[in-house]
Amino acid sequence: MGRVLVIGSYNRDTVLRVPRFPQPGETLAAEGIDRFHGGKGSNQAVAAVRAGAEVAIVAALGRDAPGDAAMALWATEGIGTAAVTRHDILPTGEALILVDARGENEIVIVAGANAALGAEAAAEAAGHAGGIVVAQLETPPGATEAGFRAAREAGATTLLNAAPARPLPPSLLEATDLLVVNETEAALLLGHDDAPGELARALAPRFARGVVLTAGAQGAVWAGRDGAVRHAPAPKVEVVDSTGAGDAFIGAFAAALAEGREEGEALRRGVVAGALACRQAGAVPSLPRLAAILEAGG
Repeated sequence: MGRVLVIGSYNRDTVLRVPRFPQPGETLAAEGIDRFHGGKGSNQAVAAVRAGAEVAIVAALGRDAPGDAAMALWATEGIGTAAVTRHDILPTGEALILVDARGENEIVIVAGANAALGAEAAAEAAGHAGGIVVAQLETPPGATEAGFRAAREAGATTLLNAAPARPLPPSLLEATDLLVVNETEAALLLGHDDAPGELARALAPRFARGVVLTAGAQGAVWAGRDGAVRHAPAPKVEVVDSTGAGDAFIGAFAAALAEGREEGEALRRGVVAGALACRQAGAVPSLPRLAAILEAGG
């Protein structure tokens, strides 16, 4: 069993099902409402533990009901929470998600306590992590960078999922061994668009273990620093809600790497997990377990 430490966010998700996305100034009637656990950090931690890894999380929560719910979720899933901090003033993060009839989504996030995740807590936990240390961009980049530098000193591999898309400090990229992005995020970093394989190949020389680019129904590609590109096609599934697909990919991919699986197998497990997550509404309910991933060809 490999070890994965996630530095990241927790959000309480409110999902509104709509026939289509509203135009500016337009009011639409939602067809339904659901509430789920969310946040990229939490989702990826749950995805990794369900994919077979030993997982701990570094996160910041409010001292409120959603924060209590997050702690209960992580306890149920078997995720270590020794590095989780609780804030008396800031609320737990929240997200409003619109899902249309095609299963596509639009998301607005209120950071809350996520914005107060501390560099000291991240560095302390990452310095003892081992395995793979995973982070995203819903918490302060400074905390992630501190965690990544401590992880590297301890011999761990750092994996940055550069999502949601935003400009990144060069110092954070320098502390990243493996970058995982989608096409939009890769194009933002490069300043131009291109085919998935070319985007990954252009970014790969900047990182010790290269770049993985996820491309939805097209699967994912891994470009190494040597210019070699591997592709893992995605299995066809009926899309109900794509909200948790990227996080399912990251969790299963990181779990496979931490276990010592070779790069092509880890990529395939991630792609299969991401596809399986599209079949059910809500991020956490949709995250598949290892048995389902292997059965589906991962």
